[in-house]
Amino acid sequence: MGANLARNLHSHDHTVAVHNRNPEVLEAFIDKHGDPRFIACPTPALLVATLKRPRVIVLMVTAGRAVDAVLEGLIPLLEPGDIVVDGGNSHFPDTERRVAQLADRKLRFVGMGVSGGEEGALLGPSMMPGGDASAWEILQPLLEPAAAVADTGPCIAWCGSGGAGHFVKMVHNGIEYGDMQLIAEVWTLMVRGMELAPAAVRGVFEQWNAGRLRSFLIEITAGIVAAADPAGGGLLVDQILDVAGQKGTGRWTAIDAIEGGIPLSTVVAAVEARALSALPELRRRTADAITAPPGSRITGLQLDDLERALYASKIMSYTQGFALLRARSMERGYGTDLAEVARIWKAGCIIRAEFLDRVHDAFHTDPDLPLLTLDPGFASEVSDALSSWRRVTSAAISAGIPIPALSSSLAYLDTLRTARGSAALIQAQRDWFGAHTYRRVDDPQTPIHTDWGQLEQL
Repeated sequence: MGANLARNLHSHDHTVAVHNRNPEVLEAFIDKHGDPRFIACPTPALLVATLKRPRVIVLMVTAGRAVDAVLEGLIPLLEPGDIVVDGGNSHFPDTERRVAQLADRKLRFVGMGVSGGEEGALLGPSMMPGGDASAWEILQPLLEPAAAVADTGPCIAWCGSGGAGHFVKMVHNGIEYGDMQLIAEVWTLMVRGMELAPAAVRGVFEQWNAGRLRSFLIEITAGIVAAADPAGGGLLVDQILDVAGQKGTGRWTAIDAIEGGIPLSTVVAAVEARALSALPELRRRTADAITAPPGSRITGLQLDDLERALYASKIMSYTQGFALLRARSMERGYGTDLAEVARIWKAGCIIRAEFLDRVHDAFHTDPDLPLLTLDPGFASEVSDALSSWRRVTSAAISAGIPIPALSSSLAYLDTLRTARGSAALIQAQRDWFGAHTYRRVDDPQTPIHTDWGQLEQL
């Protein structure tokens, strides 16, 4: 991605000094893309000496210790006012630490989420910078031309102070986990449950990509589900190990939500689904140990039911993700504009979708909107989808097909819609074994402890 981002900036008439710790990689880049406006810098010292002040250095290295190692070598070479941008997938607490660390040296640090993969880095990614706000006036004219462009403008915006940029990117990736899992579950229902032929499945996704589900992930899924295996007959997807990889950003999102007490059930279900997929031997042994009659073929379910269930679940996933963005931005003082976040995700990034127009409009109309489900338009669509959604989850359960993201999305909504749920019993249990107290409906301000074993039974 670093090489392609350098080429992207170069294509917008910038002179770009490039460095790689491996001289052979640097030499190969210059040999392939050589141009007077690419300046090869074999050492960090030469890189710094080549740049005009205030210097702008963009790091594209593996998150974690590698970033700290690079900074350790760079910081002594820099001068007050210089800007360092970390364009990798760093964890936002690390970014907050680095912002403070460089500020002590009068240097400006920016953590910038970059989404779009290698192709996006070259053609125009979605970029989410945050950190030292004084750097933005210098970075904006440099980076805006290199960003993806939607009908609402360049897909880059200042996301806020501290670790805001990498936090927004982290939540983007968490939502991405949810989107991918939801799509995979609907695909499984079509193939295993409804026994649709590959061409028919491809046609369904192509049709959905022409409607309200139009998105990059639906588009590429249409290109995957009927693709032939070049090594032999059958589908390529059937020859791929059923083990999903993950680099940790989805897990980070889930952990941050849990630590903040913010419901994020769709993303958590997606993270857990990947974790379970990585246990093929235990899955095989469990299938051998616990026998059950095979699930029957799903009948009576319409493709429109699947579309409504997928769309409503997508609304739940984004409701949860933006609620996390809102709550944590307020707690940490980031000042993140949720409407702008939705806008810059419209192009260039992995979750780009027409759906985000609606999300942008909802937060633009009401910046204090606590949940997307409270937007009248989304509320109406979810209400219309409920019957289909319940048919889909019931059919999947009856057929023995796991749909953790679809079902947890529905459970999230049902819990939100329940005025009085199951927490009263949990509070009573906590008070019995731990004297944690509870509060009565008729006196909600007063904590009460009861000796439950002495109560009369009705």
